[in-house]
Amino acid sequence: MTFLRFLSRVAFICNICFLLAILLLWMDHPPKGDLISLIIVIGFVLAFIVNLIVNISYGINLLLGKKPGNQIPAWLMVANFIFLLPELILLLK
Repeated sequence: MTFLRFLSRVAFICNICFLLAILLLWMDHPPKGDLISLIIVIGFVLAFIVNLIVNISYGINLLLGKKPGNQIPAWLMVANFIFLLPELILLLK
């Protein structure tokens, strides 16, 4: 369960990068550089993959009767699930 807690935190950081990458799409003249490229790759590629793995793991733990809420804060699980919805919409578009 400690690995899932770590992966949940990584997914949340990737989700923040997803928000930043979306904001970069709306900018008229976005800044250029290595950091911006890293944010875009983490936000659009890695965020979906890690977040999907984390949410599937939450579901599997719930089906097995284990409550991930004992180790992982509830706000983090809810936030990761809420971020998964726009990522899925963006992927399916």
